[in-house]
Amino acid sequence: MKYRPSRRTRRLAISTAVVLALAGANGPWLYRFSTERYHEYKINQPEYKAANGHWDFLDVPSEHRINTIHAALLHTGKVLLVAGSGNNQKNFDAKSFRSVLWDPKTNVFKDIPTPKDMFCAGHTQLPDGKLLIAGGTKRYEKLQGDVTKAGGLMIVHNEDPDKPITLPAGTRFTGKKNGKTFVSKDPVLVEKATKVFDKETGAFLRNDPGLGRIYVEAQKTGKKYETGTEDNYRVAGLSGSDTRNVYGIAQKLALDKKDFQGIREAFEFDPVAEKYIPVDPMNEARWYPTLTTLEDGKVLALSGLDEIGQIVPGKDEIYDPATKEWEYTGIVRKFPTYPAVFLLNDGKLFYSGSNAGYGPADVGRDPGVWDLATNKFKKIPGLSDPDQMETSATVRLPPAQDEKFMVIGGGGVGESEKSSEKSRLVDLQQKNPEFTDGASLSEGTRYPSASLLPDDSLLVTGGSNDYRGRSGSDVLQARLYDAKTDTYKRVADPAVGRNYHSGSVLLPDGRVMIFGSDSLFSDKANTRPGVFEQRIEIYTPPYLYRDSRPELTAGPKKIERGSTGLFTTQHASKITSAKLMRPSAVTHVTDTDQRTIALEMEKSKDGVTVTVPDNPALVPAGWYMLFVTDDEGTPSEGMWVEVPE
Repeated sequence: MKYRPSRRTRRLAISTAVVLALAGANGPWLYRFSTERYHEYKINQPEYKAANGHWDFLDVPSEHRINTIHAALLHTGKVLLVAGSGNNQKNFDAKSFRSVLWDPKTNVFKDIPTPKDMFCAGHTQLPDGKLLIAGGTKRYEKLQGDVTKAGGLMIVHNEDPDKPITLPAGTRFTGKKNGKTFVSKDPVLVEKATKVFDKETGAFLRNDPGLGRIYVEAQKTGKKYETGTEDNYRVAGLSGSDTRNVYGIAQKLALDKKDFQGIREAFEFDPVAEKYIPVDPMNEARWYPTLTTLEDGKVLALSGLDEIGQIVPGKDEIYDPATKEWEYTGIVRKFPTYPAVFLLNDGKLFYSGSNAGYGPADVGRDPGVWDLATNKFKKIPGLSDPDQMETSATVRLPPAQDEKFMVIGGGGVGESEKSSEKSRLVDLQQKNPEFTDGASLSEGTRYPSASLLPDDSLLVTGGSNDYRGRSGSDVLQARLYDAKTDTYKRVADPAVGRNYHSGSVLLPDGRVMIFGSDSLFSDKANTRPGVFEQRIEIYTPPYLYRDSRPELTAGPKKIERGSTGLFTTQHASKITSAKLMRPSAVTHVTDTDQRTIALEMEKSKDGVTVTVPDNPALVPAGWYMLFVTDDEGTPSEGMWVEVPE
C-alpha cells in the first residue's frame, strides 16, 4: 500500500515551510524554533525512517518507573528491569528494592517483589530459562569527609591446625603498639592453620595460619583514633590456646573513603512464576561481579568487591544449576570489576580487557585467553590504548563460529577524563591473535551500548566523552556497524544521553530497548547533581520500515544440538539465512550472554529446515530466538527455541 501522509504531517510540513520563510526576519529565536520543527518533521518522514530508523519513548506508567541498572530478556518475551536500590542511599536505608517486568507485546508492567538489594549484581541466562542473579549491595560507599569513625580491613590469623574459629560481630581488636581498639561489624570464620612439611624428608616445618578478612571501625569518632602503620591486634573474648593462636593484623585504619560492600546472596528468577527464588549463597560476597556461562551450563562468578569493600582476591567460584550450590574453582585469577569474560568454542574463556572500574590499575587488566582447567592465561597483544579499557563495551561479532570480537570505546582508570573513539578488533582463530584498530567512532566514548541485530549489523549508541557524562559530555548519536566492511553508518539520533548505568537489549520483534543513565551532574558547569534517567527509549531499525518481512508460522519449540528443525513459512523462496540469538542480560554495558549463531539451512516449498551446531561451547544450553532473514536483509520476528542440555 502506498504511503499517504496524515493530516498532522501535512499541517506540520506547511507550518514548517511558513516558519522557515519568516525566520530571516525574526532573529535567532525563531530560527532555532524553525530548525527544531523542521528536524521533527524530517525524522518522521518514511524515507528518513527507512534509511535511519526511528526512536520513540516507551510509555512507562509513573508507578513503574525505576532506576533501571540491569535488564534481561526472558524466554517468555518479557523484559526484567532491575533497580534494587537504584544507586539511591535513601532507598537502600529504607530497604526499598525494585524490579519491574515489562511485556513488549502488551506494554503491561508488573512490580516484582525484590528480596535483596540487587543493585550492581551479576546475572546470566541458565539452561532451563531462568535468570541467575548473584551479589549486590551490602553498604553504600562513604566519601572522605563523610566518614566519622576510622576503619578498614583487619586480617585475622588462626595458627591452630586443629580447628577453625568464628568471631562474632562486635569482636574487639586492640593494637599491641598503638593501644587503639576497633570493633568488627560482622562475624568472620577463620579457617584452621595448614601444616607444612618438607617435601623430601617429610619433617614438619611450620603451620601456615588460616586467614579471615573483616571490616572493623573505631569505637569512637574522630581523627585521633586513626592509625598510621601496621600493627598486631589482640582479640578480646578468647580463652585458652586461642589467645595465642588467634590475632589480627591491620595496615592503616583511617577516615579515608570507604567503598561499596557486596553480598553473598544469589537468586534464580523464574520467568513463568515471575518471582525470585533464593538459592545457595556464594562463598564470596560480590558487588560488580561478572557471571559467565560455561559449556556444561554451570556459571563462573568473577571479581567484585567483597563484604568489606575490597576487591575479591581472585577467589572465583562456580554455580551448578542442578544442585543450586557454589564451589570454589580452586585456582586464583584476579580481574577488575565487571570483567568482560566470554565462553569460546573450545571451552576456554576470553577476557577482552573491558571492565567497569574497581581494582588496581596494574592487576588483571591485560586481555587474553584463559584456560580454566589449568589456569594458564595467554595474553593477547596489540591494544593501541590499553590504559582506556574501563567502561568500554565488548561484542562477539556475528557469526559466533568465527570468534571475532570488537572492543568499543572506553576510558581511563577511575574518574579519568580520558576517552577512546577506537574500535579494536581481534580474530581468536588466528594462530597468534593480535588486536588491530578498526573503524573509529566520531569522538571518545565511555559507556557505549552495543546490541547485535538479527540482520548481523550492530547498533552502537549512547555513551559520554567524560566520566559519568561530566561537563555535559553525553554522545547523542547512534550508529550501525557492518562487520563485513568494518564501517559505521550514522543513523537517527536518540533523544536522551546515556552514560553510567545504561544498557541496551534486543527485543524479539527486532527493536532495541535502551535504558538507564546516571550522570554525575545535570549541567555543563558541573554545579548541579545529576538525576537518574528513568525514561526508556525504543529504537526501530531501518529494516522494520520496509514493505514486508518474512514470517515463521510454526516450528518445534525444542531442538537438540546436532539436530534439525522444520519451520513453516510462506516466504521460503526469499529466505537467505537463519540464526539463533541468545537473549541479553546486560548491566554497565557488559553483556557476555549475547551471541549470534549461524545455522545451516535448507529450503523447501513451505518452509526452512535448520541445523543446530553440536558444540555445547558454541551453543550453551538454554533458550534462543530463531530469526530468518530474506534477500533484502529483513529479519523475521524471533521465534523462541530451547536447546536442551
